[in-house]
Amino acid sequence: VDKDALDTQVKDRKIQEAAEKARNEELANEMKQNDKIMCMLEERQKNDIRNINKAISEFQKNFQKPETRREFDLSDPQALKKDRPARLSDNDPRCTVSGLQKFMGEDLNYDQRMKFQKEQLREWSLQQQRDWKNALADQKFADDLYDKSRIELDQKTMEQQRKEEESRRAVCAATKDFNKTQAAELAERKKLEKYQKMKDDMDEISSLLQGNLLSENPEQAVSSFGRHRVITDRWKGMNQDQLMAIRYSQQQQVLEKLRLKDEERRRDAEWDRQSIQAARAQLVLERHQQRQNRERRQVLDNINAELSQEQKSKNIYLKEEAYSNFPTGQYYAQFNTTSR
Repeated sequence: VDKDALDTQVKDRKIQEAAEKARNEELANEMKQNDKIMCMLEERQKNDIRNINKAISEFQKNFQKPETRREFDLSDPQALKKDRPARLSDNDPRCTVSGLQKFMGEDLNYDQRMKFQKEQLREWSLQQQRDWKNALADQKFADDLYDKSRIELDQKTMEQQRKEEESRRAVCAATKDFNKTQAAELAERKKLEKYQKMKDDMDEISSLLQGNLLSENPEQAVSSFGRHRVITDRWKGMNQDQLMAIRYSQQQQVLEKLRLKDEERRRDAEWDRQSIQAARAQLVLERHQQRQNRERRQVLDNINAELSQEQKSKNIYLKEEAYSNFPTGQYYAQFNTTSR
């Protein structure tokens, strides 16, 4: 296995994961900032709609009162209290066309009425102009506040973006320095490992050339604790007697394995037979249970049918009893009252 290549891949993967994590965090921060801006815009729109609705309500309350409507006299709740004789003067509002008591333009105070109406119209016009100017001033003040808040928000956003850019640059610089340091350390470590490997290889070659391993000397495998014991890393093979003993042991193991397989096969056959018997017994029990359920259901259906027939008969009897006890007129009166 090329351990150096694997270590390099692991480090590259860690660096990629760190960069991906930083990029995800940056995207998350941008999404949070956009959410904040969206919430502020929505709040500002709600405030504008609330102010407009409030201004409309105030205008309707001040200039569109029910008393100023032409048909208010038709729905005036104080009409009876305000009732007066048939005619008091030419200005009596009850002298309508259908009464033939006063015609349009024939009243006595026509000039004063026209003058009053013109003055009233002029006052209304001036009042509307003042209200319009005040509304324009309020709108201009609200627009100025909105512009100031938007400028402040833009400045804060630019400042935050500048800070994020500086932090991103600092992270990139630190990552670059870290990668350079890691690369230098890796190169130095590879150099030392290469030198150590070359030295170890030379020592191993000289040891093999000068040792008894390549000479195939069987005496070098004899242990110092006795000739019946061997040194495993110098052992050159077994003799014929040892090989025969191993083959006999392997043959005994094969026979034992065959015997165990035969016993396992008989045990599985017995288990399958018992499973089949249990399944048959379960099937018979389920059929018997289904038959009992059908019988119970049939009995319940018969009982329910009898109860339904008895209930219908009882209802018919109660209706006939009710029809016989109530008179016809009283029944119709009660029926009409119930229907209403």
